[in-house]
Amino acid sequence: MSAFLAYGRQTIEDDDIAAVAAALRSDFLTTGPRVDAFEEVFAEAVGARHAVACSNGTAALHLAMLALDVRPGEVVIVPSITFLATANCARYVGAEVIFADVDPATGLMTPDTLAAALNQVGARKLRAVLPVHLRGDVAELDRLEALAAQAGAVLVEDAPHALGSEAVFGNHRERVGDCRHSAMSTFSFHPVKTIATGEGGMITTNDPDLAARLKAFRSHGMVRPADGDPWWYEMPEPGFNYRLPDILCALGQSQLKKLPRFAAQRQALAARYDEVLADLAPVVKIASRPDWSTPVLHLLVALIDFKAAGLTRRQVVDRLKAKGVGTQVHYIPVHTQPYYQARYGQLHLPGAEAWYEACLTLPLYPGMTPADVDHVAASLRAVLGL
Repeated sequence: MSAFLAYGRQTIEDDDIAAVAAALRSDFLTTGPRVDAFEEVFAEAVGARHAVACSNGTAALHLAMLALDVRPGEVVIVPSITFLATANCARYVGAEVIFADVDPATGLMTPDTLAAALNQVGARKLRAVLPVHLRGDVAELDRLEALAAQAGAVLVEDAPHALGSEAVFGNHRERVGDCRHSAMSTFSFHPVKTIATGEGGMITTNDPDLAARLKAFRSHGMVRPADGDPWWYEMPEPGFNYRLPDILCALGQSQLKKLPRFAAQRQALAARYDEVLADLAPVVKIASRPDWSTPVLHLLVALIDFKAAGLTRRQVVDRLKAKGVGTQVHYIPVHTQPYYQARYGQLHLPGAEAWYEACLTLPLYPGMTPADVDHVAASLRAVLGL
């Protein structure tokens, strides 16, 4: 067993270090050939036609809004159980956010909760719906796409948790990121994600025009006309410096080669959790997994009835930490954040609030062993007195 089990951590090996060292010795530290190479292999890995690398997952979401030309006063729907960036990306471009509730057993936006959010759009223009593949489980994309399309909007998948995850819709197996149901999918390569570049992000799409816009917006809005002088560039509209350096792309490409192994390890550890936590029900339940979803879990979330256990979540967190088990909470409902309460008032989303009251993220990463999972389960059992 490791000395301390964080809720998530990177797995960096000698070949990853060698790849970064080779990039450091090359002619390009940024905007060089390793960016194109990483984009190419990533697109192939998820089954998309185009992939555009950027500086982080938040930048990926912002770039998606820019590429769609989302404008002030227009509307974007996001689930309340997500990281702040999913909602903030709409505000970056002046759009208004409508928060959708979630299934309290999965944390996912559902067709019913999206339908309820759509009823709040009114006369405003809805531009995009951003389902989040929370924990790595896939949202019900086919039905969400149909509802969004009926309302004149597109899906943008917020998929940092779901690299490697698959789903079956209509007897067809699909990969997260293939954009079969969405305009774009966004990813993050933060150290606790399935593959790591330190910081980094990616947007996939099947639309060449969107890909071109994404690439322009990530580099100050600059474009280079094909018939122009070699030094010539133009800026039709301003963009941002959201580039991902060659050094980090080298790490990403090395890490991506390990995706099948990382996925298998995460799935095996998740199965072990299913086995060793089963007897703690109903006080402890692992978050439900939809029938259509075959996830590579980024997060292992337990839903705990703290009241039945006679403990607060903080007490459980502190006592697990004393036993060498790190935890986290994913997430505080975004609609309860001070900024959004000041803008939209106090909202009541019972599914999101129920999820938050019960959720606790337990350690899950490829460097763990089955014995580590057993230790987490034994520690949780001891802390809860079960």
